[in-house]
Amino acid sequence: MNFELKTLDLAGAASAHCDVLLLPVAQTGIEALKAGTGTLPGLLASALEHGDFSAEAGKQLHLYQSSGVEARRVLLLGVGQGSVRELRDAIQGAAPYLKAEGVRHAVLCLSALPAVQEAHIAHAVQSLHDACYQYQLTKSKAKPLTLGKLTLAVPDKAAVATAFAQGQAIALGQQLAKEWGNRPANHATPTDLAKAAQTLAQAPQMSCKIHGPKDVAKLGMHAFMAVAQGSKEPLQFIELHYQGAGKAQAPVVLVGKGITFDTGGISLKPAAAMDEMKFDMCGAASVLGVFQALAELQPQINVVGLIPACENMPDGGAVKPGDVITSMDGQTIEILNTDAEGRLVLCDALSYAKRFAPSTLIDIATLTGACVIALGGVRSGLYASCDTLAQELQQAGEAAQDLCWRMPLDEDYAEGLKSNFADMGNVAGRAAGSITAAKFLQRFVGDARWAHLDIAGTAWKEGKAKGATGRPVGLLVQYLLGQQAVAPEAKPGPKKAGSKKTAAKK
Repeated sequence: MNFELKTLDLAGAASAHCDVLLLPVAQTGIEALKAGTGTLPGLLASALEHGDFSAEAGKQLHLYQSSGVEARRVLLLGVGQGSVRELRDAIQGAAPYLKAEGVRHAVLCLSALPAVQEAHIAHAVQSLHDACYQYQLTKSKAKPLTLGKLTLAVPDKAAVATAFAQGQAIALGQQLAKEWGNRPANHATPTDLAKAAQTLAQAPQMSCKIHGPKDVAKLGMHAFMAVAQGSKEPLQFIELHYQGAGKAQAPVVLVGKGITFDTGGISLKPAAAMDEMKFDMCGAASVLGVFQALAELQPQINVVGLIPACENMPDGGAVKPGDVITSMDGQTIEILNTDAEGRLVLCDALSYAKRFAPSTLIDIATLTGACVIALGGVRSGLYASCDTLAQELQQAGEAAQDLCWRMPLDEDYAEGLKSNFADMGNVAGRAAGSITAAKFLQRFVGDARWAHLDIAGTAWKEGKAKGATGRPVGLLVQYLLGQQAVAPEAKPGPKKAGSKKTAAKK
């Protein structure tokens, strides 16, 4: 789709040849807007006078072939106080008009708002992309959008060009994450994810290495292998690199859970809503989405993306409750529940990540139903080993409108992981399940500056709106952009990426 940024005032917007003109209107400054001259202020004043429209958030008025306006349709959108969130909601509410058959060119004009800030621009772009997204891969009669051109009209194009570019990059990353999250498991196998990563790695400053089953065995990733052993689909350990800064700069390492389908294994899940377990690789999808955004923005930072990808299936070779396995770093784990598989693939990936001496280590996973109970679908669960990192991620989430909430990591929560037959069990009791899962992962990060994002409640929506959300791509990209100037130098002597040695057991 052709997406352009253009300087247009209200008179210019009225003269724009398009099929749909979206005009957000805020309550602040509405009197001055009504008093303005020209066609659009006149239409707005008339609609307000007759009570047909209000600038309250969520209000709409659809005008057709209005005299003096070149657009075939005009949609007035109430945005309340004009906040970023209210603007995003208004654009989402206009999605049916953008997706309507015969709509080829749409204009979103922000020139009626009293103060257009960079955040409005970035989020308007993301919202437009989100409103236009349609899953089509496995639909035999899917009709592509007729919309081929989107124009974002602003008072001053030059002043917001950077925000526009950033919004575009994040939107493309979110779209890629949504697409892979939405694909059925037979169209999003571990091998398919590996190919997607290799395609991304064709961009400047990027490279990719795929570790197959034999490579993973040589690395000693027995926890990861245990999860995959019940599936006929071969596991893939995906390693992506973005080198935007000098080699001496320590990278941020992102680890995304890539369970492309989760039956629960021998600890089989209930049948109801099991189809949604195709979304169990949304952590992996978010890492792919971040690298898509990095390819667009080319920031001066180094990033490594690690994706342990496999299925969790219950055949005769599957790992069993009571089995004891040895992780990559030598710690033994009693498998008490095979449905707690995400932490098993992540623990080996986290151990592998330490060889890069990361400045920051962040894992992203649809890890626990307990996090859904705690935070619902509004905020992702955030766990962090230091206050500074937690604050940075929360601020990035607020700026990106991709919210998270810090949860505790008190050592007392690890008591339930004790095992009579191994160094630890892979689950504790039912209470505080999201926290005990995080405590399990913490045992594999050493002294790294580490954070864990549990996105089980935010990675996809259920019901009529079922589908991947693309979260937390926005949060992660916002965080990475903020780290460009502060990334510390690498520690001396990190192991090479291709090393076959495992990390030493503490």
